[in-house]
Amino acid sequence: MKTLIRSFFKILHIVLGPFMLLWETISRPKGIVRSREAQEGVDLQCRRMVLYQYRTCPFCIKVRREIRRLSLPIETLDAQPHGMIRDELLRGGGQTKVPCLKLTDQAGNSQWLYDSGAIIEYLRGRFLST
Repeated sequence: MKTLIRSFFKILHIVLGPFMLLWETISRPKGIVRSREAQEGVDLQCRRMVLYQYRTCPFCIKVRREIRRLSLPIETLDAQPHGMIRDELLRGGGQTKVPCLKLTDQAGNSQWLYDSGAIIEYLRGRFLST
């Protein structure tokens, strides 16, 4: 029964995934416009951030939309296929759960922030007033 349920959701994901990506593209929000100096400061801060995500995960799409809305050049890595990126997420954050925002400070220490709501709240708090 467990295999049947997993198969159902996998097929559902395969069928709905392209439509979710199309909707993300069509409904792409406009980004915040900042002065050149302010945007350069934001760009510099974002160099130490990486979003681990799956392309068709609805929670990851939600975070990517907010990243676009806030005009943040945050690197995104697809952790869905098994491989180096997924292993890095597991080693660093302790889970393969996405979305996950990796924050690295100037000393090279990393903090791993999980949950779309927490990530969006963090990004808004840090960059909305910038």
